[in-house]
Order: sequence, then C-alpha cells, then structure tokens
Amino acid sequence: MADLKSLTLKKFIPLLSGRQARFDSAAAKFPDFSDQASVIAKALHPKRQYLKIAEVKEIAPDCKSFTLVPDPEKGTKELAYFGAGKYLTVFETINGMPATRAYSISSSPKDSLEGRYVLTIKLVEGGLVSRYIFDTWEVGTSVEVSAPSGNFEYQPLRDAKKVICLAGGSGITPFLSMANAIADGDEDFEMTLLYGSRNYECILFREELEELEKKCDKIKVVHVLSEKTKRGVKGIEKGFITAELIKKYAPEDEPYSVFLCGPQQMYEFVDKELEKLGLAKKYIRHEMFGEFHNPSTQADYPEGVPEKVKITVTVQDKTYIVFGSSGDSVMQILEKSEIPVPARCRSGECGFCHSRLISGEIYVPKHLEYRRLADYKFGGFHPCCSFPLTNLEIIVPAAK
Repeated sequence: MADLKSLTLKKFIPLLSGRQARFDSAAAKFPDFSDQASVIAKALHPKRQYLKIAEVKEIAPDCKSFTLVPDPEKGTKELAYFGAGKYLTVFETINGMPATRAYSISSSPKDSLEGRYVLTIKLVEGGLVSRYIFDTWEVGTSVEVSAPSGNFEYQPLRDAKKVICLAGGSGITPFLSMANAIADGDEDFEMTLLYGSRNYECILFREELEELEKKCDKIKVVHVLSEKTKRGVKGIEKGFITAELIKKYAPEDEPYSVFLCGPQQMYEFVDKELEKLGLAKKYIRHEMFGEFHNPSTQADYPEGVPEKVKITVTVQDKTYIVFGSSGDSVMQILEKSEIPVPARCRSGECGFCHSRLISGEIYVPKHLEYRRLADYKFGGFHPCCSFPLTNLEIIVPAAK
C-alpha cells in the first residue's frame, strides 16, 4: 500500500487538464431538482446574486448606503433571506483584475423578503474597492454579490439572552440590522449598544437608532464619544469603551454576551479590556471586519523579516513566480500580480481561499487563526490573513 504522505497535490495537477476537457465536452445541462429541500437550499444559498442599485444615500461625507434590488434580466428574481449580522461579498473587476470585498448588510432581514438589501460602505483611505464603489456605483448600476454569509449573528443555543454590543464607526452596520430584527420580532434578545464615535456629529445612523430605541424596549443605545461634545445631550459617555464601562451597563446577576465590530485599532484596545471581565470564550463574539493590515505592529511578529519576498504559486496546472512586500498578505501579493484567489470574508473565517503551503514560513495574527489541526500538519493556510516571513512555495485554488 502506498504511503499516504507521498501523495502530494502536485502529482494530481497533470490530471486537471484532461478532467477539464471532459467537463467541456459534456452537455451543459444542469439537473432539475424539484424536491423541496433543494428548492429551499437554492433560494437561501445561491452561488451568485445579480442585483442593481435602486438608491444611493449619503450618510456622511465618507459613508454611503446603497439599496440593492434584484435584476431579473440577469437571472435574479428574488433575494436570499439572511440572519441579522451577515455580510455580502461584492465581486468587481477593476482595471481588468477581479476583486472582492465583504460588506455587512445594514438593513433588516425582513427587507430582503420585500426585495432589497442595504449595504452601508465607508470610504477607506487608499482603498481600492471602496474608492471604485464611490466613483462608479449609482442608480441603475449592475452589482454581482454572493449569498449572505458569516457567523456574526445571534445564536440562542450559544449566546446569552442579554447582549452588550460594542461598535466603532462603520462597525455599526451589523448591529443596525440586528436592532431592526429585534424591533421586527425576528430576533429575541436584549441589546445594549455601546457605540464609539469621535464626536456627536460623527455618529452614523443617530436618528435611526433613536427611533429603534423608542420603538422597542429591548434596545438600549449608549454613545461613547472620544472627543468633547455639546452639553445637554442624553445617553452619552465620554472616552473609550473600557471594561469598567461595559460592567456599568452589563447585568450583574446573569450571563451576558459581548458582540464586537469595528476597526482594527478598536479590536486591539477592546480585546485587552475584555480580558479583565473574565467572560467565558463562547460569550465573546467578533465580526471579522475586513482585511488585516500592518502585521509588524503585533507584539508576536518576529524580527528580521525581509521587506521583499518571492512566492512560487501553482494554480491548477500553471506555475507563476511573483514578488511582493512582506507587509502585504499572501492574497494581496497575488492580486497585485494579477493572480486572482477565491475569497469571501478576507479575514480567515469563511475558508474559500484555503490553500496549501509547500515551503516557507508565514505569520498569522492570533485573532485570525482559524486553521484546523490538520492544516498545521499538512500545510493548509488562508492567504487572506497570512503574511510571508520568507520566500514561499504554495498551491492555491482557481478563482471562479
């Protein structure tokens, strides 16, 4: 019997060309599944949704909300339902290069049954996709997205009945969806939202949150402002979201969960504060809010990493050699070299970009480490949140 360790992916790569030829020669007829389970699965988990923009609303100078509706002419007649807190992956082609980004749905799940999603997108300084969206998305623009995805949603079997939600800046979007779901009766938990902003004028969706708080007694909103604000405004805390502030609003005599969504700097600060509370790990939930940058800022990042690295990458039966900055993730290096990688969350959570490390060393920030034990043994890794420490040889799946 052959030694299983001797069976490498490279030995199977030459078979791909013949396999693809057989696919191409087969009849392009998809089986017709008529059973109810298949119908439901197809409705909830479409591979792609083809939409168009029905409305664009400026929330702030650097933040816009886009209302998306089905585009029947391209094959999407109704939207997939979702749980509050999920995201959509947007597929764009920019200067001939495929690009993906994940954006939390800010609208209520009920709205999807009425034929609309809302994505609230903040313009990222130097950002490729957000800049493209701000420059090109307008009423009537066609948009291609994934099915709703992600695990940042309330789960009664895991989460406590009372939830302290910690938001920073545009990290309010999944919580706005959750608050609407609670008010609509689609979710059943008590939300206390501590929302960090720079000042009163910078608070996104301030009026909407006030209306939701009035509408439903299960929702409480507390604004936490890092700068001075005008006097006489109720529901305001000054400073930052600390362990002491969380304890002030958390229940004393029963379990509570903490949901956290915001920029990278907020995670680094608040995670240290959460350690002081001694909560069980299952009660702390993070939304992986976009790509991680600047790995060298992490305390456990090694010294002596070269600025430039070489990556030898095999995609199906083709091999490429590319060069890039060790400050970029493996995925970013490949994309900058016009080698697309399948991606959804870009945070190590979804597994779509799962690849094989043949040789070399990578760095993965602790809070983005989602690999299984088998991955450590056989070289599995996620290019979206892995940073090269040396030259690498890797195998990645083809983007579809």
